[in-house]
Amino acid sequence: MATITFFEKTGCVNNTKQKQILEMAGHTVEPVHIIQYNWTKEELLDFFNDLPVKEWFNKNAPTVQSGEVKPESFSAESAVEAMLKEHLLIKRPLMIIDGEKWVGFDKEKLEQKIGLNPASNPKIVRLLNENLSDCPQTAKNMQCD
Repeated sequence: MATITFFEKTGCVNNTKQKQILEMAGHTVEPVHIIQYNWTKEELLDFFNDLPVKEWFNKNAPTVQSGEVKPESFSAESAVEAMLKEHLLIKRPLMIIDGEKWVGFDKEKLEQKIGLNPASNPKIVRLLNENLSDCPQTAKNMQCD
C-alpha cells in the first residue's frame, strides 16, 4: 500500500471524501493543509510542470467563481505568483505518491497506480460515484474561506 502526502483544504467536503477513499483502500494518508503550507515557487512548479496553466487553478475558488480571477489569462509565472499570495487558487488535492507529484483526484489513474479496491468496500463504490470535483458549497451558494 502507498503512503500519500495529501495537500488538502482542511474541512473541504470533497477532500475529506477523497481521503476516505484512499484510507478505506488501505493507503496511508498524511494530510497537509494546503492553505497554511509555506509554498515555494519551485514546489508549485514541480506539481504543475506538464499541465496547461489554466488547469493549475482551483475552479471552485471564490475569486475564480466570481470571475475576478480568469485562469486562462495567466502565464506560468503570474499564476504561481497569484497562488503564492492566495493559496485557495491552487487546484487540489495535490498529492505525492511514491515520489510522484499528482494534481487533482483522478479516480482512474489512482486505481491504475495504487489501487482503490472498490469491489472490497461498497462505501468506496458509493464515494467514487459521487461528484468529487465540483464544490457542494458552491451549489448551496456558500463559499469556502
